[in-house]
Amino acid sequence: MKLSDFAAKLRGELTSITRFAGEDVTRAAELLTEALDSSVRLILLDVLSAAAADITARLHDTVVEVRLADGEPTFVVMTAPLEAEYEEQARPTAAGGDQQEPGARLTLRLPDSLKTRIEAAAAQNGVSVNTWLVRAASRAVEEPGRGSQAAGRWGKGQRITGYARS
Repeated sequence: MKLSDFAAKLRGELTSITRFAGEDVTRAAELLTEALDSSVRLILLDVLSAAAADITARLHDTVVEVRLADGEPTFVVMTAPLEAEYEEQARPTAAGGDQQEPGARLTLRLPDSLKTRIEAAAAQNGVSVNTWLVRAASRAVEEPGRGSQAAGRWGKGQRITGYARS
């Protein structure tokens, strides 16, 4: 969907309205439509986003999102993860034995290249991106030896071996 097509259509409508007016009114309308182009695009995006939110609210297990790619909106339709996937993710915690809240929401901004790799990994494992990310985050916090650790902070029983020169 190209927003510029809709902006051009609005420009054409304003031009046709002013065709019987004087030359100065026609020129003023042209200048206004050029100035309003970015505002019209933003309003159209707001309308599309509101429509996607309304559709999502009416569907039981489907989410409709509007995403911008190269300045043009695209619709992405996703099915929500099954309740079984949420229950699988909720495990007893080490401290209290309570269940984790499966409904917490987090907005995460990723580079497109990383997002593509994550989507491929999730598809390869046959799970949703959400499930894949939850599992990756769980592994990262449950296995302290993996990933980066702050310099100088070592847990009990961990050793550093090697040689040093002065």
